[in-house]
Amino acid sequence: MTEDSEWKLRDLTHAQLLRQLRTDVHRGSRAQVLAATQILLECGWDARRILHEGLLEGMREVGRDCRAGLLFVPEVLRAVDALKAAMAVLRPLIGSGGGKVLGKVLIGTVKGDLHDIGKDVVAMMLAGAGFEVIDLGVDTPVERFMQALAEHQPDILAMSALLTTSMPYIKTVIDRMREFNMRNEHIVLVGGGPLNAEFAKAAGADAYCRDATAAVETARSLLAAHRAVRACSRLVAPG
Repeated sequence: MTEDSEWKLRDLTHAQLLRQLRTDVHRGSRAQVLAATQILLECGWDARRILHEGLLEGMREVGRDCRAGLLFVPEVLRAVDALKAAMAVLRPLIGSGGGKVLGKVLIGTVKGDLHDIGKDVVAMMLAGAGFEVIDLGVDTPVERFMQALAEHQPDILAMSALLTTSMPYIKTVIDRMREFNMRNEHIVLVGGGPLNAEFAKAAGADAYCRDATAAVETARSLLAAHRAVRACSRLVAPG
């Protein structure tokens, strides 16, 4: 990206710059995306607003055009690369919520699936909302999930699957949790393109989250309800 190009971006209104950011994500223009992100930050925009109204809206357009056959793998990969570069800038600014830790979340993409962009956005938003997040990465086998559950004792297990071939593995993990009497100890959230609420229920999860914002809201509400039930149980327990 040339210095002249950056000055052209600076000449845009905020609304125009936001539209350009979405367009540049769609085009996979990494340098342009980084420049627009930085300019919006300099103008006082909140990192979450840039993420949701700019970057993620651009990626939604990428997903739409990919499904329509208008974009192909190389174009999608360039868009993902541009998004990740901007997320690296925003992640420290979204931070960890700054106050009291709301709870602990273990997150990972299941075995057989190498997709990480959706998981990374959810992890970042949960951290920004005040959760401690342990990220297991992608292609995570059931043994690794079980080991991490025992080691970290999270309040919530969040699993992602972006392929129809990998989504049944979510049930594999939940069944293993039941086998070791661990299922009731953790809230289980699931998400990913091919999933829906019906699948989540059939697999034994507590909830399906359609996007990062829903994941944060669901994590908060279910954790509050879970803790309230436990508190009542302690009150009525004998002795």
